[in-house]
Amino acid sequence: MRTAVVRVRVDPDGVLTAAQLRDGMTALRDLADGAGAGLVDNDLSAMPVGRREVELLMAGADPEHLKRAATELCANAFGTAAAAGVLTYISRGTDDDAHGVLAGFGLTGEISRSPGDEGWDVVHVTFRKADLTRVPESRIHTALEASLNCEVHIHTI
Repeated sequence: MRTAVVRVRVDPDGVLTAAQLRDGMTALRDLADGAGAGLVDNDLSAMPVGRREVELLMAGADPEHLKRAATELCANAFGTAAAAGVLTYISRGTDDDAHGVLAGFGLTGEISRSPGDEGWDVVHVTFRKADLTRVPESRIHTALEASLNCEVHIHTI
C-alpha cells in the first residue's frame, strides 16, 4: 500500500491564534493516531497566515478519499473550514510505487526486477504498446526512475 502525504490548510482565513493552533495540533495528533495516520510535527504559528498547512501521512490509493478523510480530521481538530491542499506519495522504491506511478498515467503493467551489472536493481515494466499513444514513453520512464530511484527498462507488447 502506498503512503500519501496529504496537505491540508487548516486556517485558510488566518483567524486562529497561536494557542488555538497548538491546541488544534494536539487534537489532530490524537485524531490521526485513532485513524491510523501519521502527522508531521509543524509549528503552524510560525508559518505565514495564508500557508498554515498540516501534513498527514496516510495509507491508501484513492487520492480523493484520502483528501476527504484528512480534511475531515483537520476540520474536527481545528474547528475551521479546512481545505485540501496538494497530495503526493512517498516512494520507497517498491513495486507498489511503480504500480502507483503507472496508475497515475491511467496505465497498468507488469513489474519485474533483476540485478544490474553493479548490483543495483533494474526494474522492467511491461505494458501495451497502444498505451504509448496516450502517454509518451519518456514521461513514464522519467516518472518511474524518479519514484523508484533505479534503472528502468520499458517493454511493450
